[in-house]
Parts: sequence; C-alpha cells; structure tokens
Amino acid sequence: MKTKDVQVFPLAEHTLVLRSRTWERLKFEIEYGLQRGTTANAYLIQGDKTALLDPPGESFTAIFLAALQQRLDLSRLDYIILGHLNPNRGATLQALLALAPQATIVCSNPAALTLEKILEGNSASVKVIKGEESLDLGQGHQLEFVLTPHPRFPDQLCTYDPQTQVLYTDKLFGAHVCGDQVLDEGWSIYQEDRRYYFDCVLASAVRQVATALEKLNFKPARLYAPGHGPLVRYGLQELKISYGHWLTEQESKELKVALIYASAYGNTATLAQAIARGVGKAGVSVEAINAEIATGEEIKQAIQQSAGFIFGSPTLGGHAPTPIQTALGITLANADRNQLCGVFGSFGWSGEAIDLLEAKFRDAGFRFGFETIRVKFKPTDAVLKMCEEAGTDFAQAIKKAKKARQPKASVSESQSARAEQALGRLVGSLCIVTTQQGDVKGAMLASWVSQATFSPPGLTLAVAKERAIESLLYKNSNFVLNILAEGEHLGLMKHFLKPFGPGADRFEGIETETAQNGAPILKQALAYLECRVQDRLECGDHWVLYAATERGQLLQEGVTAIHHRKSGSHY
Repeated sequence: MKTKDVQVFPLAEHTLVLRSRTWERLKFEIEYGLQRGTTANAYLIQGDKTALLDPPGESFTAIFLAALQQRLDLSRLDYIILGHLNPNRGATLQALLALAPQATIVCSNPAALTLEKILEGNSASVKVIKGEESLDLGQGHQLEFVLTPHPRFPDQLCTYDPQTQVLYTDKLFGAHVCGDQVLDEGWSIYQEDRRYYFDCVLASAVRQVATALEKLNFKPARLYAPGHGPLVRYGLQELKISYGHWLTEQESKELKVALIYASAYGNTATLAQAIARGVGKAGVSVEAINAEIATGEEIKQAIQQSAGFIFGSPTLGGHAPTPIQTALGITLANADRNQLCGVFGSFGWSGEAIDLLEAKFRDAGFRFGFETIRVKFKPTDAVLKMCEEAGTDFAQAIKKAKKARQPKASVSESQSARAEQALGRLVGSLCIVTTQQGDVKGAMLASWVSQATFSPPGLTLAVAKERAIESLLYKNSNFVLNILAEGEHLGLMKHFLKPFGPGADRFEGIETETAQNGAPILKQALAYLECRVQDRLECGDHWVLYAATERGQLLQEGVTAIHHRKSGSHY
C-alpha cells in the first residue's frame, strides 16, 4: 500500500492545488464505504496577496505543512479561507497559525463560532462572511463568497475566482477516490463514486443542496474544485445534470422520514448519515435536520410531512442537549401517533439522553421501527453497517404500512397482475450470494442469475437496492455465488429467507469456509464461483451487476435447484 503524500499541481493562473492523498479508508464513516481512498484538496492562490483554501485534517497535518512550506514563505500568507470547519481540520489550523500568526481566517458565522472553541483563546484575526461578499487578492483575483449551509455542514462556504473561473465547492461535487489523476479526464469512470458520495452526504439535504446549486449557477465556472477527489472540468456539465436528476429523484419519492439530530463531537452525525443512507436505499426520502440550527417551524413542518421520524442525540453532562429537548417537545406536540419512530445516539460514559428519548416516545404510544441504537465513542465499520440496515428496516416498515392502507386492485390493475403472472414464469437458479469486507459480512438468496459471457467467463446478478448486501457489491468487490442443489436446498433457503435484525450474523449455524477472495463458501452448496464485480447498471428498483468469475468448484454431484414463482411482482 502506498504511503500518504501531497500531490501538487498548477491549476490555473497563480493557483495551485495541493492534494493530500491516502489510498486507505480515511475514516469509519459511511461516505468512505467504497474504500477507494480519498484526497483532501487544498488550494493556494497567489496574487498581490496570498490565500490558502481548505487546509486538510490532522491525519495530513505534517506532510501538508511540509509541502506548503516548500512552495510558500508562510510569513507571506495573508488569508486562510475555510469551506467548513470541524475539530479534525482544527488541528491543522492551529499548527498553521503557529507558523503564520499574521494570517486572517475567512469563514462563515457558524464556522467562526466553532473556531472560538477550537482555537482556545488564540487571538487570530477572523473575517466573518455573512452574505455575498468579496475579497480582493490583486492581479484580478477578486474572490466572491457564497454561503451554502447544509445540516451536516451548517458553516459551508463556497468561493469563486472570476479571474480563473474556478469555483471552490467544498463538499459539493466531490468523491472519495484516490489516484494520480488530478482532473476528471474520462469522467464517466468516476460516476459511481460521485453518485455514492451524493447518496451518503447530500441526499438527505435536498432542499439545502438545491438552494446551493441555484446560487452557484450564477457563477460561470469552467472548473469545479471540490474538497475531495478529482477536480471537475471535462464532465462538469454532465455532473451538473446528474445532480439535478438525483435531486429530482429524491423529491419525487412518495414517503419521507424526518431525521432530527444534534452532534457534539461528530459521532452522532456519523450514525445519522449511515441511517439516512439505509432509509434512502429502500426508496424513502430523508430530510436531515440539525436541531442546533433548525427553527421550531422547520422541525414542526418536517414532522407533519413525514411518515416517520428518527431522533439522534449525544449525552452531555448526563442530559440531552437543549436543542434536542426543544425538538422533542415540538415533535410530541405535533406528531401523529401512527407515525413510526426511532432513536439512536453516541455517548462517552453514559447514555441518559438516548434513554430519555426512548422513554418519552414509548410513553407517548409511538411504535419503533428498529431497536434503539446506543454507540459508545466512535462507531466502527460494523456499527455503521448495522445503522444502515436499521434505516432500511425503518423504511420498509413504513412502505409496508402504506401498502396495507391501499384500496383493493381495480380492473386495470388486475390486468397488470396477469402480465406479472406471465413474467413470473421466468425461472432462475437458486443461489446464495456471500461476501465479506473486513468485519462486515453479507449474504442473500438470489435467483435472478444468468451466465452472460464465455470469454472472460462472467455472469449477471440482480440485487434489490434495499438489500443489506447491496452496499458491499460495488465495482471491484469480491463475492461468492453458492449454487444450491435440488432436494437439499430447502434448509439453506429457509435460513437465508428469514428476516435478520440490523447487524445480525447471517452465517450463525451455517458451515462455511473462506474462499481465496475472502468471501464465505457454503459447504452444503452444489457448487460455488468466486466472482469480482466489473460493472453495475441501475435498473429501476434493482442494480444489475456484471461479474467476472475467477475461480470455482463443483462440491457434489446433483442438479441445480430452480426457483418457480407465481408472479413477476415479487420474489
């Protein structure tokens, strides 16, 4: 594995990008789930005055400052512009100010409030951006600022340089992928990474993202410079179109969940992001609400317009933060008792806030969509997968309740049902798909499987978007296709058809061994194939995967089990 480094590239006139790179997963957060590394992109503009945009987090502090000092006398640094601020970036900021105490920090008002806590009495000069303001660096670099707040990043600030037509977009238009390529030549290869990033980071803030894009459309940019991943030049128009499509897709969903949370150290926000991802996978939209910045009216409207709500809270001094207590009161006063609810939170030494929320909702007569989630300190990868599955279960319960309330089928719907009966006569081999990434395992029963190619030997596999295993089957992921034997398949089929709770071990009581690609092989299978995902195609409510088969073996003699269905509308 390559070591962390800083890649420096001349981006435009008087402008450099310094990409702090890691090929390993940077954090245990759902947005890094594809495990393709990431880059933390910082930018240096040197006019008559010099500005540094978005220094990276503390995991890059030493190598970043070394690379920066090779290219700039830090006594000449005039401004440090922050697209957003968190404690992780604060460590680099403190080290930078120790070397360049004369520099003025430029940030939004929410970031300035966070800055006071992070710098702990440091007397740094701060310029607070409160609207559409500008900053003249000289030589034509008249920077223009655009406030683009987001529930997770209420302090987000984008910057536009008309001289170079570069738009610095912070969390917008990014992707967590690391490589030598600075710009997006062959941009379509990054589409999966950008879509995954959007779904994890932005999909739960449709209203705020749409507002931000409207503001940014007035800036005639030739290049987007995001906080993570390749810079967007060649596929800029296509990415803008994709963002519009993804936003519309979220807005068009019939059912919505309100996800209300506060986060002291970022851990509860990380859990919220994973739960939101799980809800979204199941075809239900999410409105994330940061209780620390939302108004009472915004919370009230979100509750009244949602089919269910989920609360997340840290525990501070044995209590829930005041914003959460306020949001709780608004919810209890306005929620319908038929709405589904959920509770989660992180804590250090005790979790009284989580217990309080659970007790209040239970006493008020609400039904819970998943078991209350309590996480001590930072979540692990397995915990985040469990949270994602909890979100999916929550959404499925809401959809099931809606379906139960629907009227009986009409004549035209009955005619449609006849077509579904005909479609159901298509048959497929009964298989169990298994995979493992680190401590996280996944399995599902599958029958929509077909050989697709002779050379190289390959197959197609359809996976429902709401399946727990779906997030483990992206490009270059490994899995094993366990083909079941007729007459001996019922036990395995029954086991893998039963509902599993979030985080449950799918392989408990099942004999397995580990394949060369790391995925479990079921010893009772007729045969198995070790596969690697080569491509994914989005098809309605499923993803169709094309996978190359790398190894395989017949484990016993027999005939393949076949799945006969009565309808093409369900499994």
